[in-house]
Amino acid sequence: MDRERTHDESVSLEISGCSAEDARIVFDTLTACFESDRGADEVPQKLHESRPMVWLGTFEVTEARSCPPPARLSSSVEADAQGGYWAIEQLRTTLDSMFTVRDLASMSGDQERELHVRLESR
Repeated sequence: MDRERTHDESVSLEISGCSAEDARIVFDTLTACFESDRGADEVPQKLHESRPMVWLGTFEVTEARSCPPPARLSSSVEADAQGGYWAIEQLRTTLDSMFTVRDLASMSGDQERELHVRLESR
């Protein structure tokens, strides 16, 4: 029997303000925890040295798998997440378990929530 969805389970995540390697660490960590549109061997590319980069991924936060501890970040990473209230809370709980998470901003709408945080290694 198919389980009935009572809430949106997908979160769009934008990573910026960091190196391609730190973006890869965050994406690899979350891909180990959740289904994602990012391939396991997909590495963020920095296409221009002086222009800021934003890397994108979508995660299905239905059920977290066993999440291994992340590699150490070389600097802080800014993450913007958009999704339903339940999905954002699931993502935030997972991020809190692996990184030091600092709230930068949050916006709530009728059906969706946006969360802007800074991630740092513990």
